[in-house]
Amino acid sequence: MTNTTVFTGTGVAIVTPMFPDGSINYEKYRELIEWQIENGTNAIIACGTTGESSTLNDEEHVNVIRIAVEQSKGRVPVIAGTGSNDTGYCLELSRTAKELGSDALLLVTPYYNKTSQRGLVAHYTAIADDVRMPMILYNVPSRTGVDIKPETYAKLSSNPYIVGIKEANGNINSIARTAALCGDKLDIYSGNDDQIVPVLSLGGKGIISVMSNIIPAKTSEIAANWFRGDIKKSCNLQLELMELVTALFSDVNPIPVKEAMNLMGMDVGPCRLPLCDMDEQGHQALAAVLRRYGLLN
Repeated sequence: MTNTTVFTGTGVAIVTPMFPDGSINYEKYRELIEWQIENGTNAIIACGTTGESSTLNDEEHVNVIRIAVEQSKGRVPVIAGTGSNDTGYCLELSRTAKELGSDALLLVTPYYNKTSQRGLVAHYTAIADDVRMPMILYNVPSRTGVDIKPETYAKLSSNPYIVGIKEANGNINSIARTAALCGDKLDIYSGNDDQIVPVLSLGGKGIISVMSNIIPAKTSEIAANWFRGDIKKSCNLQLELMELVTALFSDVNPIPVKEAMNLMGMDVGPCRLPLCDMDEQGHQALAAVLRRYGLLN
């Protein structure tokens, strides 16, 4: 296998909809996937942070990935979040995701027990060499306490199954150094909705987006315009949506985006504890922003 691009454009880090009792609403999940594809989303990312993967049990995790594959029907790639801080468990879940027909894996850095840069190389290499399918590494130090360094990406990019990164370290200098060191051996996706255009300007392939859960068509336009060569329109859209992005991260993700979806009538239900509802002040502030963007009556 040679390095291959999993998708170009916008992938949605899709929420996992739930009933009021916290059980998963699989019918609603299918509806959301269909709506995303109809509105131009280029990839479905199942069981990411926004999908509350950390509170899904094994059976639920497998079911969410299976349904994403079934509902997408090959129209867009499905990227399965199978990362863990236990390499052995990550291997098991990744093998299952491959058997279910996922197109690629999204693998967050090991959290809590963390590990060194050498440990990251060993962890990801063990998974790549065993599972042998495209892998996108997910770097989000604000949640995990681990930051993949550009030099570590350069080492990992020599593995043909490590094809991309979702970079959410917020450090444009670091992203530029990674792009310079890895070139076309590693596709870079912005992991932050407020940095889509900056990452594209460094040769990035797109965004793995939270915002796409509520405005998939508009989010997709940012990357689509960029790749059409309309840089100004892409940039203007990025700037136009900055207040909305800020509102969607005014509390711990995915609390605000689920709150927004419920306000917009999508009925995706609550987050699972320990994530709780927004307080009244936060709720009202989010609703006011949604109204300013014409997303609420």
